[in-house]
Amino acid sequence: MKKYISAILLCFIISSLQAQDDAIVKFFSKYMEDDNFSRVYISPKMMQMAGGFLKSTDNKDEEAQKMGELISRVKGIRILSAEKVSGNNLYNEAMSTLNKNLYEDLMDVADKGSNIKFMVREEKGKVKELIMISGSKESFTLLSMLGDFSYQDLNILADKTNIPGMDKYNKGK
Repeated sequence: MKKYISAILLCFIISSLQAQDDAIVKFFSKYMEDDNFSRVYISPKMMQMAGGFLKSTDNKDEEAQKMGELISRVKGIRILSAEKVSGNNLYNEAMSTLNKNLYEDLMDVADKGSNIKFMVREEKGKVKELIMISGSKESFTLLSMLGDFSYQDLNILADKTNIPGMDKYNKGK
């Protein structure tokens, strides 16, 4: 009997964790094996390593220390991009997969047939996910950055790092 209860409880926990997964997992998975797309995944461990390097005691630069702390709070980055594709169709498809009740528009730019949208998912006043979706006639980019940020943190990341897509965020401020 204990085995059955444990198995049911385990299934319940796994299904609830999967339901809480970030927004682009399904979309990302759909195109992950497509050779027309470039894929980048930076794991939480890699972000911790990069942040730890900047925060190391050998480094006396206060700005580098602060940047290291900020980078350590990034829990992962996923990027999916493609050239020579119908980017506007992919943009619309990506937008339709999002649960819009969970995300708030941060910035929306439509210019000469291209669309760029930044959205955030907040919990308790902190940004837990930043999404950038960009589509044009012939290109598409989707970025998801998970973490625990303030809006000031996002501004610093846009100003001080070369994280793909953050240059577009920086231009919109």
